[in-house]
Amino acid sequence: MSGLDVRAFTVGPVQENCYIVRSGADAPKAVIVDPGEEAERLLAAAKALEVQIEAILLTHCHFDHIGAVAPVARATGAAVYCPEIERPLLVDIMNWVPAGFGPFESYDPDHTLTGGERLSLAGLDIDVISTPGHSPGHVTYAIARSSPRGEAQAAAALPSSLSGETQGGDEGGERALLSGDVLFAGSVGRVDLPGGDWATLEASIGGLLRKFPAQTPVYPGHMGATTLGRERDTNPFLAELRSASHAIAAPDATASGS
Repeated sequence: MSGLDVRAFTVGPVQENCYIVRSGADAPKAVIVDPGEEAERLLAAAKALEVQIEAILLTHCHFDHIGAVAPVARATGAAVYCPEIERPLLVDIMNWVPAGFGPFESYDPDHTLTGGERLSLAGLDIDVISTPGHSPGHVTYAIARSSPRGEAQAAAALPSSLSGETQGGDEGGERALLSGDVLFAGSVGRVDLPGGDWATLEASIGGLLRKFPAQTPVYPGHMGATTLGRERDTNPFLAELRSASHAIAAPDATASGS
């Protein structure tokens, strides 16, 4: 069974990654994750793919991830899913936008999320995972194709080309992670914005490393796609998590009886 079809679109001056995700290359429905800007371009892409956008999923509500929510929602009729405690940023967007960006249109989401939910949308099974640290209500979406029984059983592949608006490869996993600004290729989300906290972010990333296999694809909110294993082994910001993992895995010399 083939993997997810994940299309990346880098938008806006902050170079944020928006994704259109569907259960396969011929699937008629899709979800869009973090439409940050360039609504007309994203709508044109959906039209070219001949997909109906069934839902708009937001990892968090920093302006570069939500600037195109209102026009995309209005044009598609898609329901908007937003982290609950970050709803105030979406419904009064320009109050939170730095000088020189925008203008953007506020939007009242159809659904709010806290983490722990399971969504069934566009032929996809989507687990919502609370991953605060970069922002207080940040969530990560773990997405897989729905089985006939609604259970996620399909593998998701890394995309073939980040810059070419489609990504793919031969590394598979049961789910793909749409990680927003939690984890990047070789980096992590910044914690110097309001509500950011390094210890909380590190704990969120550690939770993802424990929950999902190393080959799990990660589609971040900025820069290129990666895998959990690659970041676990090489990301300089995860050195303490690596040390803790090695300490747990190492045999206890005192338990040998010598």
